[in-house]
Amino acid sequence: MAIPPIRSNDYAAPPLSTADLEEICAIIYKRSGMVFGETKRYYIERRVSDLISQRKAQSARNYISILRGDLRETELLINSFTVNETYFYREQHQLACLSHSILPEIIRSKGPGDRIRIWSMPCSSGEEPYSIAIWLLENWPLVDAYNIEITGSDIDTAILRQAVDGYFGQRSLSRLPQDILVRYFEAEKDQQRRLIGDLRESVTFAKGNIVDRQSLAALGRFDVIFCRNLLIYFDEAAREIAARNLHELLYPGGYICLGHTESMSRISETFEPVRFPDAIVYREAGGK
Repeated sequence: MAIPPIRSNDYAAPPLSTADLEEICAIIYKRSGMVFGETKRYYIERRVSDLISQRKAQSARNYISILRGDLRETELLINSFTVNETYFYREQHQLACLSHSILPEIIRSKGPGDRIRIWSMPCSSGEEPYSIAIWLLENWPLVDAYNIEITGSDIDTAILRQAVDGYFGQRSLSRLPQDILVRYFEAEKDQQRRLIGDLRESVTFAKGNIVDRQSLAALGRFDVIFCRNLLIYFDEAAREIAARNLHELLYPGGYICLGHTESMSRISETFEPVRFPDAIVYREAGGK
């Protein structure tokens, strides 16, 4: 259930000391791998103060005690810091690379009817995994010859619920051609559209934390992983943990697509860059 906003004159949050903020940042880091430096101090203070006010905590120490004893409260804190700016067909060149180059390589070792597993992490409100599904339906002639499984994961449980519901506004849909909008979305009120039921049901969503291997254990392994614009929020230690987990979640010879400013080469030797005509991606090194 959503927490109702509290007006500033209802309750004043107790002040946060530097030590309090450092401890809260340490909790965020331990649970999510996200790092916030001194330049983000004001941003952190605002978010934390809002949550303290909503909880009417007697002190910052009291709120920290709540965080340490209540995983749900820690989850709400982390959710407040996650960035969910995304849209359909983002970095379209990688989608083209998927259908033109990556999948043709993957099916070399598969037969008709075999599974091809694709993971979107973090998936935010679903634009990325649904984009993959639409793109393959529109652009990969062999889409019906294989059992394609697409899974979306995110640490933010609230945003995952939005993904399952499949409602999207104009900002999310702005890059899609009109014929795609008509074919795969139904008009709703307030200028929103909802993805058609068949497509919503074709994508599975599950909570996951890329720096917590246990949270990923039930997902299995994948042929292709899209992990875009996540590693930039981590420090070196967290990136190494993420890279190790990504490696364990890939089938031998599987591929990873990162954000355009990210590189696996500086993080882990277990991946090798592969230059395809549409994009540079990374392959699990055992697939040489």
